[in-house]
Amino acid sequence: MKQEITFKELKASGYVDRSINEEMKANLTQKLRAKLPVFEGLWGYEDTVIPQLKKAILAGHHINLLGLRGQAKTKIARNMIELLDEYMPIVKGSEINDNPFQPISKYSKDVLGELGENTPIAWVHRSDRFFEKLATPDVNVSDLIGDIDPIKAATLKLPYSDERVLHYGMIPRANRCIFVINELPDLQARIQVSLFNILQEGDIQIRGFQLRMPLDIQFIFTANPEDYTNRGSIVTPLKDRIGSQIFTHYPKTIALARKITEQEAQLSAVDKDAIVMSEIARDLLEQVAFTARDSEYVNAKSGVSARLTISAMENLMAAAKLRLIETGAEKTAIRLVDFSSIIPAITGKIELVYEGEQEGAAEVAQLLIDQAIVTEFEKIFPKIS
Repeated sequence: MKQEITFKELKASGYVDRSINEEMKANLTQKLRAKLPVFEGLWGYEDTVIPQLKKAILAGHHINLLGLRGQAKTKIARNMIELLDEYMPIVKGSEINDNPFQPISKYSKDVLGELGENTPIAWVHRSDRFFEKLATPDVNVSDLIGDIDPIKAATLKLPYSDERVLHYGMIPRANRCIFVINELPDLQARIQVSLFNILQEGDIQIRGFQLRMPLDIQFIFTANPEDYTNRGSIVTPLKDRIGSQIFTHYPKTIALARKITEQEAQLSAVDKDAIVMSEIARDLLEQVAFTARDSEYVNAKSGVSARLTISAMENLMAAAKLRLIETGAEKTAIRLVDFSSIIPAITGKIELVYEGEQEGAAEVAQLLIDQAIVTEFEKIFPKIS
């Protein structure tokens, strides 16, 4: 925790006031020039998504990440925290992270007007500058923008016309922060409309209050193309205000898919030491997902999440661990028979077309495993022509 100081001390420290866009640009530029890694752990995106992200940040754009489920959209958004300064100064007590150099709330303006350079300055760590909201049909304008708080009005004995009776929603509270709205098409059209002025002009309206609040926010939206037809859409004027739309994708090779699975699977060091998983078994596990993405029984528009192989890896290790417990052995290896244990991971992660529904989820899962085994076998023992 950084020690509180006064506004005078902040000025004397040489702190340079800048917007969140300028802050992220500067920190990204510094990392690139120093050849430091940016967006670590996003395997397979080095030549596609990551260069586009860098350009969008340098352009100062709000970003829409468009892709099927399980393509690390939320992980990308959370990774952007690393491009923020470690600490950010705010007017102490401000609900909306007021910049002492450019206050926008009545509270901070009054405090600065009264105390001047003796105004206490608090610090916010970058880990607290990330806000995330899942767009669901029940989200309303009050949640995002704010509303009048009658309890505050009664307690402070203020009329409803006084700005101090306002309760700020999530977006004003994310001032000078990264704000992520996941699954944007699920947000009702009338709620999406409330974002127009925030993205463009910085105006917000709360119950008739016309507030000129130039909020300084880095917006990141995520969306699934399937949702455009199934559950909703992004209204055109909102899309027009989002600077960069970046398409994500699944890993294009088995090797990249393996890196993702091994990075994300929750496996204990004890289990890794006691259970041997061969290279062939690791490749076979990933091939199941690749086979599913090409299967005539699986809905390609819905996609096959990378979480399939992550869950399947955990199931495989659990099957081997169960064998250790039941036999009393100290070590074991993943066997072909253990792959039957990943069927529950497959059935919960794929959407079937009509023909697949007729076959049954368990039968399709077994078929995907069988086809993956054949594919891997032919890589090792190619057909003799």
